[in-house]
Amino acid sequence: MATVDDLKFQEFDDAANLLAANPDATTISIDEPVEIPKNQHGRLPEPGREEDDELLGTDDSDKTELLAGQKKSAPFWTFEYYQTFFDVDTYQVLDRIKGSVFPVPGKNFVRLYIRSNPDLYGPFWICATLVFTIAVSGNLSNFFIHLGKPTYHYVPEFRKVSIAATTIYAYAWLVPLALWGFLMWRNSKVMNIVSYSFLEIVCVYGYSLFIYIPTAILWIIPQKVVRWVLVMFSLCLSGSVLVMTFWPAVRDDNRRIALATVGTIVLLHALLAVGCLAYFFDAPELDFPAPIIPAHNGTTVITKS
Repeated sequence: MATVDDLKFQEFDDAANLLAANPDATTISIDEPVEIPKNQHGRLPEPGREEDDELLGTDDSDKTELLAGQKKSAPFWTFEYYQTFFDVDTYQVLDRIKGSVFPVPGKNFVRLYIRSNPDLYGPFWICATLVFTIAVSGNLSNFFIHLGKPTYHYVPEFRKVSIAATTIYAYAWLVPLALWGFLMWRNSKVMNIVSYSFLEIVCVYGYSLFIYIPTAILWIIPQKVVRWVLVMFSLCLSGSVLVMTFWPAVRDDNRRIALATVGTIVLLHALLAVGCLAYFFDAPELDFPAPIIPAHNGTTVITKS
């Protein structure tokens, strides 16, 4: 039968002998993690590069995209596939609306609000609300302008709803589609360009239109100076959201192409605002024919307004 000494491990005896010979030796436990000095992690990040990653969304956003790619996506013909586009709560929508109304200089709207969970719920209802707001406010503005004129008979113009819907939804979908295609094309030529997804671009454009809802309500005021001041103020706010979002993505491209891209984005945004104001609110006044009132002696009397 083996004795107690035979059951001892030779490694333990060697370790005991080493500790006896050098009592000040440092021991490391297997269960305790080994701390690595901070100066051994590698090269320190450049200060400018960290700011670029923050603006472009290439730091945490890459991890988010990798995690999103691991999720199982439903087929596009199923209801679950489109349900993910509307998977947002009220607090997220309000936070994104607040971010579009009060843009923070130097902050990317996609990185701060959109990239974690882009949605179509907010853009869809913002565009729908803007359509009815512009149509109703345009009718009320026309009514208040001609109020008190005996030759004017108010007739609601329901065609303004369809015109406003076609204009706004075409802008909110076709312009992002063209911009997404352009960024994808430039990304194949310049490696530093960041291409946003089509859903992210639609989300940015949809939330940037929210400021025009209260502006369209204030356009009822029959003063052209007030209206143009409001449209310029709204254009500066919403346009700054688009510029601060897409400029970091194209600034590494050719200088002329980058400036032309941002200039086109601002120009199309301005054409939408000015076009809606000019068509729905500043339309030229119509010369209504004076009513003909028959007299008792057989003659007719034409009244003048």
